[in-house]
This record gives sequence, C-alpha cells and structure tokens, in this order.
Amino acid sequence: MKHIPVFLAMVSVAVGLVIWTSDAAADDRPNIVLLLADDLGYGDLSCFGSPAVKTPHLDKLAGEGMRFSRFYSASAVCSPTRASVLTGRYPLRLGITKHFGDVKESLPESATTVAELLKGAGYNTAHVGKWHLGGLHVDEQGKRLDDQPGPRQHGFDYYQTQIEQQPLRGRMGRERTLYRKGGTVLLRNDQRVGKDDPYYSKHLTDANGDFAVELIEKFAAEDKPFFLNVWWLVPHKPYEPAPEPYWSQTKADGISDDQHCFRSMVQHMDAKVGQILDKLDELGIAKNTLVLFTSDNGAAFEGFIGDLKGGKTDLHEGGIRVPMLVRWPATIKAGQTSEAFSHSNDLLPTFCEAAGIEPPQDLSLDGLSLLPHMRGERPPSDEARGTVFWQLDLYKGIQRHYPKPKPFATEVVRQGKWKLLALRGTPVELFDVESDPNEQRNVIDDYPELVVSLTAQLNQWLDAPRTTRQ
Repeated sequence: MKHIPVFLAMVSVAVGLVIWTSDAAADDRPNIVLLLADDLGYGDLSCFGSPAVKTPHLDKLAGEGMRFSRFYSASAVCSPTRASVLTGRYPLRLGITKHFGDVKESLPESATTVAELLKGAGYNTAHVGKWHLGGLHVDEQGKRLDDQPGPRQHGFDYYQTQIEQQPLRGRMGRERTLYRKGGTVLLRNDQRVGKDDPYYSKHLTDANGDFAVELIEKFAAEDKPFFLNVWWLVPHKPYEPAPEPYWSQTKADGISDDQHCFRSMVQHMDAKVGQILDKLDELGIAKNTLVLFTSDNGAAFEGFIGDLKGGKTDLHEGGIRVPMLVRWPATIKAGQTSEAFSHSNDLLPTFCEAAGIEPPQDLSLDGLSLLPHMRGERPPSDEARGTVFWQLDLYKGIQRHYPKPKPFATEVVRQGKWKLLALRGTPVELFDVESDPNEQRNVIDDYPELVVSLTAQLNQWLDAPRTTRQ
C-alpha cells in the first residue's frame, strides 16, 4: 500500500474529525473482519465446551489468537447488541430497548458507526448477512425504500443482506425456508437480486459466506485495507437442516429434529468461517488481518449454556454472556485465554485503535479498547471501566425449554464482581458473579448500602438523555 502524505494524516469526515495516529501508516493498517453469530450460546463452540457441536475452524481461530471467557453482549436480544457493536455505545442511549420487528424502526442515522469511522480513514467497508437495524424494505420493483437509513447510510460501501420486511420474513420463518430459500430474498447494494443472480439459488449461509470471500478477493486487489462485517443468521430459528455433508455429520441418537438442525447449522457456519480464513491465507493477508468472532446474545432454545441461568430475552448470565475469539497474527500472541470482563461496546474502540484512529471525543463512547490487553498488557481495570449497565424491555417469555427465571428484570448494573438486577429501576436481585457465576444465591438483603449505591447509579443512567430514533 502507498504511504499517505503527512498533510492527509487528518481526515475530515461528515461524522466528525477522525485523526490517524502517527503509527498508523496506510501500509501497515490491518484489515478487520468481524464475524457475528445470532443466538449462539456461551457453550456452543467446541473451544467453549460444547458437548454436541464440532467447530474445528473456530477452534483453530481460538488457538491462533485469544479466547475471551467473560465477554458480554450489550443485550439479551439482537437489535440492541448490534447497535452497540456498531457504535460503541449502550443501546439505550440510542433509544433501542428491544429487538426490531421488521416495521418502521431503525438505528438513528445520526449515530456514528465504526464503519463510518473506518471509511473516513480510507478503509473499504462492507456488510454481509443479517442486519436487523432497519432500512431494508423494498418497493414493488425490488429497490430499497429510502424512508429509513440502511447499511449504506451507516458507512458501508457494499452490502448483501436479506429483505427484512413483513409478511415476507414471517411467512418464510413459519415455512422454515428462511435459510434454504434465503438467496431468493437477498438485497444487495439497495437492489433485490434477480433469478439470474448466482446467489439466488444458494442456501443463505452459503450466500453470505461465499459473498464474503468474493469481497475479500476484491478488496485484497485494491490499495487500501478493508473492514468486512459478516453477521450470520445462524443459529437463529427457524431450525432448518443444513445441506450435506453437515446434516449427516451431525446425526445422533436420542436428539430432537430441532437439535439436529441446530447442530448442522452451526457446523455449516463453522465451515464457511473456515473458507473465509483459508482465503485470507491464500491471498497472503492473514498475518495482518484482525478477525473477531462473537454472538449477539445468549442461547435460544437449542443452544448450550451449561449451568448458566436464563437465556435469550433474559438478563441473567445465560442471556448476555457469549463466546468471543480474536486473532491478529502480526500483533496477538497465539494460544491465550483471557478471563477479563469485556463487552460489545469495546469493539468500536478496539477496531479504531487497531486502525490507528482516534474517534471524535464527542462520541462519548461507553466501551474501552481491548487492544492493549490483546497485545499482552493487563486488561482494563474495574476503576477504568466503571459501572456497566444493561437495559431490555420486559419479555415475560424466555426462548428456552423452561420458564423464565423470576423475579423478572429489565435492567442490570454491574460494578466489579457485583451484579444487581432491577425491574424498572427497583432492585430485585444481587449476585457476586465471581463466586456465584450461575446466580444461585441472591444476596440482596446482605448488602443494603451497596444496593442503594448501585440503584442510584442505575437510575441516573436511566434518566440520562437519549437519541430519538426513527
């Protein structure tokens, strides 16, 4: 890559002033690939103890980099966490308090995303896969409606995703064809793909993985780094059988059809991750490519979370604690495991630091860069991180094969080892999640002063100004 002249080291972009730091010469900035699963539980990878699913390619990624055992999503459902990943901010600050229902709601166009920051610093940017942040409805000619912001309005030069529109998605979900006929409802760069498109007849996981590989080949031939955002739908319902050989490979006695589908879907995704990693190797760019894999929330019905409490739609550990892996051979030592607390808000500042970008100060980020820790330094201290919060509108049902734990909670405030759950600002449970990670011993009556302090911080956070979303 060519060197950038000094007078271009400061780049003014629409979202604010992005500063490239002195060690961020254009010829050594890494490519960044973010892989995000959907409803993948804490224990659903082999390297996180899955008793059922084999994920050799993701296990290899873990072995060649760093595995985070205490990584948390910003929410127990998808849209809020996806907003956190892109903005480095709590979803509540953006007015996102539950999952989007494929109606007129979206990530505010005023929100500054990591894609915008990287694009402003000279990166190619692309989004592949599930979006679920609004703006993916089409007219009768298959053109994207512009009444809401979509991926391009949030900084992505290229994208391929599914049309997120009712009754289309609801019908395909009920018929269990969202994956097997997923290519028939693809939207690419604001236009629905036609029957003559090579991806039209593909299984959705193949369409996403293959298009990601195609983009890597395209970007590798150009004279600048790239940010590739690959958000799998796997293993979100509907549970559908993955194509061969994954269906046959995951057959087992005594399991339900849904569990068999689930296992085949995860194994299929793992294979597509392997193809992405192989392409980076083939092109000779793996060494200076940061690849990060995680999930948007905890496990739904068929996922595995071990002894953790709760699951998707619930703010106990099973709903928000998720796997995270990162590899950057040029920078991150292989074979590491971190037990440091980390959060999806941390991804934007981590990626920006890796790219040599100083985000505008007025973004008021809620996350911290994990890059120094990935390089071998101590993780951010509890003092540096401060108190951490979660909010999720009340879902009285849980997407698991058991009832939702009571008492219900709509907020969490965490300070070090202490985790307080509250219902609309009123505390209901307190756990020491270091000694009691499965949240079996509610000690709320034993620490009244701590409960008062954490509740006050929570309510101050709840009362803070928010962005009005569309």
